[in-house]
Amino acid sequence: MNIANKLTILRVMLIPIFLVFILTDFTAMNHIYALVIFAVASFTDFLDGYLARSMNLVTNFGKFMDPLADKLLVASALIAFVYLGWLAPWVVILIISREFLISGFRVVAASEGLVIAASKWGKIKTVFQMVMILVLMARFDGEYIFYIENALVYIAVIFTIISAVDYMVKNKHVLTEGSK
Repeated sequence: MNIANKLTILRVMLIPIFLVFILTDFTAMNHIYALVIFAVASFTDFLDGYLARSMNLVTNFGKFMDPLADKLLVASALIAFVYLGWLAPWVVILIISREFLISGFRVVAASEGLVIAASKWGKIKTVFQMVMILVLMARFDGEYIFYIENALVYIAVIFTIISAVDYMVKNKHVLTEGSK
């Protein structure tokens, strides 16, 4: 197993640790610890992709597991945010629905021996979702932070929709070819 794939696995392993800190209050610093853990996990997303491409370490495992690790990390944070009252449930439902949809496309493609790698729009979506999560976790104070947080939520939602449409249009053959 190469270093890029190990970083992806590390990201998955950080999720339960992140959840313990975000959902408990056994120290006054829990949210800060959760923020740092999420930031580290998010950075592994960038780092594993960079290493995989620059060192020619791209594998089918990485193409499958990297987006799945991102989905698990983001979904865990978003569900925790609904529980904490930090985010509206409709946002989480929309984002997670997109993830199920794209995962379904990937499963069908895999059954045909195809691997659907992350697209540019999917990567942009992930970046905005992770930035939104980090800003919401930072719990900034200030006169305008509410507007910044809301703008990030809506930008993340917009890129979530754009990336879903992009995947469906580019990969519609996955669903239509088997029905001929």
